[in-house]
Amino acid sequence: MAETSKKRIRIGDLLIEQGAITAQQLETALVEQRASGQKLGRVLITLGFVKESEILTILSSQLHIPYINLSYYKFDPELVRRLPETLARRYRCIVLAEENAELVIGMADPTDIFAYDAIAKYLNTSIKQAVISETELIKTFDLVYRRTAEIHSFAQELGNELSGSDVSLDDMVAGEDLTDAPVVKLLQSLFEDAIQVGSSDIHIEPDEKVLRIRQRIDGVLHEHVMDQKRIANALVMRLKIISGIDISEKRMPQDGRFNIRVKGHSIDVRLSTMPVQHGESVVMRLLDQSSGILDLEQLGMPAAMIKSFRRAIHVPHGLVLVTGATGSGKTTTLYAALKELNTADKKIITAEDPVEYRLPRINQVQVHTKIGLDFAQILRAALRQDPDIILVGEMRDQETVEIAIRAAMTGHLVLSTLHTNDAMHTLERLLDLGVEGYLIATALRAVVAQRLLRRVCESCKRKVTLDDHQMAWLKTIVNGRYQNGEFYKGVGCAHCNNTGYHGRIGIYEMIEPDETMLEAIRINDVQKFNKAVSENKNHVSLLESGLDLAAKGVTSLFEVMSFTSEYFQEEPEIADSYNVDDL
Repeated sequence: MAETSKKRIRIGDLLIEQGAITAQQLETALVEQRASGQKLGRVLITLGFVKESEILTILSSQLHIPYINLSYYKFDPELVRRLPETLARRYRCIVLAEENAELVIGMADPTDIFAYDAIAKYLNTSIKQAVISETELIKTFDLVYRRTAEIHSFAQELGNELSGSDVSLDDMVAGEDLTDAPVVKLLQSLFEDAIQVGSSDIHIEPDEKVLRIRQRIDGVLHEHVMDQKRIANALVMRLKIISGIDISEKRMPQDGRFNIRVKGHSIDVRLSTMPVQHGESVVMRLLDQSSGILDLEQLGMPAAMIKSFRRAIHVPHGLVLVTGATGSGKTTTLYAALKELNTADKKIITAEDPVEYRLPRINQVQVHTKIGLDFAQILRAALRQDPDIILVGEMRDQETVEIAIRAAMTGHLVLSTLHTNDAMHTLERLLDLGVEGYLIATALRAVVAQRLLRRVCESCKRKVTLDDHQMAWLKTIVNGRYQNGEFYKGVGCAHCNNTGYHGRIGIYEMIEPDETMLEAIRINDVQKFNKAVSENKNHVSLLESGLDLAAKGVTSLFEVMSFTSEYFQEEPEIADSYNVDDL
């Protein structure tokens, strides 16, 4: 049992003694603390009297315990779970290591003797303290306390109930008061785990003998395999009920949506079902309404490009296109533009499929093809509503494109998306849709192409030396540029789910047609247009944008190479192909 006779240290007096704050600042903070109920250290940080790093450094020195930066710490999942998540969150602590039969516990407030005693009593072993950042700790909780074991436990419980001979599946999933039902607890754990790790999609896929549940994190799917295949029908039926679609229809694809609150987040869920060989596959797109819509400066565009893009969207009329592959963030960019354009003196109408985020003052229309309400029909009606700005969710066919271009030519600003690999192929795509070049040249103001690349995880980031293949690729593709740059790769840790990547960042390419480009567009000359774009001294391609980020260590060179058609190899292990410099 750990010794618990620790002397209580008054953090305020300690900070005054070290000259970090004044007595007057302490008095002000104490008044605020009594009103808010927060810990004194957090109040001092919030008021701006002291930085969190200063408090941690002083505590480390005064208490003779180490200060550990959780951002770069590699956690042992089994050790972490020695302390339940509820206790860890309550006492703001985490198990870091085991040394000589003692557990090393990171504490946001190592002076809290009540927390120390409670932890020591629960663990029933000797413990040593380390001081850690509360800000980093809160981020870490969601990464290390995954819901994987809980999900499997609820799946087992649901499977056991379904194995009973007298169980009615309809009664199990269709009731109103099902808070404690295994199917509800399983779905709740699925959503909580997805939000914790930042999943954009959840896939439920029945196989012949197992059920696969996959989450898309930073654009890549991560799989959980469950032996309880029989629970698939219960999950699908419950999801159909809460999304308001027909539970008896299993032969045709269906779409629905619902809203849930998970861990303080308001999540809009778009659900799609599809009949497959062994049941029904379900994919749920998760849209966090709590996070709000980004500003243009938050997109990650270079400053010069933001200036150009802002100029393009503030013209009174014309066509602005955002292009890229599915899932490249086109809608996010357009919503950021709408957020800036959304003022009381402008009428904005959107045609979307589906409407992803609700925006005040903007008239958003959902496409409904079953009743004939497609993009073209909405556009015709919108033009009779006296709009200043129109957003078209996607240019899919000749009719939609022609109506949008004519709207752009008759005093309206039209924003839309188009599926192309880069900005340069926009003209070719529009011509393929049957639009005349002279119409495109008259309306087009700007084209932005974008992709999302994974960020190298800051916690396990390592400098690497390029191998011969990568050096040859740089020499061939970009004439040797960046060969002397410093490149990095993540080796994998708890913060990035052992992928080496955490989060994503956009890369952008923008074309503002000049006279040479417009002349090529008028005569439908794709080659001349492409040549004019590539020779423009201000043009930065998607590849160059990505390489700039790789050379700065934001993403890896492999991540940039992987989205070009020239590179199809698997990413090599860092120990085999790179010289690793330890941090």
